[in-house]
Amino acid sequence: MAEFKVVALYKFVSLPDYQEIRDPIYDFCVQRDIKGALLLAEEGINGTVAGTVADIDALVEYLERGNLFKGRFKNSEMKFSTAEQMPFMRMKVKLKKEIVTLRAPEADPTKVVGTYVEPDQWNDIIADEDTIVLDTRNDYEVAIGTFEGAVDPKTTNFTQFKDFVEKNLDPKKNKKVAMFCTGGIRCEKASAYMMANGYEEVYHLKGGILKYLEETPEDTSMWNGECFVFDERVSVGHGLVEGGLTLCRACRFPLTPEDMKHEKFVEGQQCPHCADHITDKSRARAAEREKQIRLAEERGQEHIGDKAAKFAEANKERMKQLREDQRKLNEKTDS
Repeated sequence: MAEFKVVALYKFVSLPDYQEIRDPIYDFCVQRDIKGALLLAEEGINGTVAGTVADIDALVEYLERGNLFKGRFKNSEMKFSTAEQMPFMRMKVKLKKEIVTLRAPEADPTKVVGTYVEPDQWNDIIADEDTIVLDTRNDYEVAIGTFEGAVDPKTTNFTQFKDFVEKNLDPKKNKKVAMFCTGGIRCEKASAYMMANGYEEVYHLKGGILKYLEETPEDTSMWNGECFVFDERVSVGHGLVEGGLTLCRACRFPLTPEDMKHEKFVEGQQCPHCADHITDKSRARAAEREKQIRLAEERGQEHIGDKAAKFAEANKERMKQLREDQRKLNEKTDS
């Protein structure tokens, strides 16, 4: 039986006070030993965290009903899964300009988005020959799994999606577009971008690949391969069970068992995808990280990165207090 509960969540919602709610969310998670990463921006919340079943349930309750959030996180898109081991090293709550970076001000999901498609209706949408199906994820994610007939834009980051659309699509010719991503957030913003640029019939998979794999029986699925996830599980399959891939510590590319048998694979240092262009410095850094993780596991302790993160947070609070004290002192001096 799996020991940890994992929740991937997001919601586009106006958060003008996103900087003020950062610390309370971080403290809530750290006090319960919840780990993972959450992003906060004026446009909403996004992230994935893990903890015990009780602690994750408490976090969901806190976000949805906590007085501080004024009901703004209710009905957030959430996908739950499990993990036998804690899939994250530490807890982070980051402040960002966007919860998913596209750098297109006209793409505002709080104003307009494409049509949501439930997982049980997705097969019919993408089977339509008049529909162009877009995988909005990065190339290394697409490499390990995607939907039948989907177009791979071959992007290395989401901001490149705009260039792909501009060079390869036309709202007058591509009348019907359907898109998907891991949890739904990228394609929700991508659909807002396309709607703002003249595309009228735009669909996106509600809840993303994760929701589809959770709800769709494997014998009727149009998904091939595994779905990359951004934690130590690396990938999941139908039913959101952990996949059989490993992560290259040097380049973060998901590795198949065949990749790990390749002559250029060196555990913790390089893989066939990066061996020919990785620097010696990067290779050494990856090897040291792998060594520290293994030592920590052998001792049954946290990785040193956790202690460093806690120290950094404490130091940040000390600096914040020093700045506040200095501000008050300046005010007294001026008066």
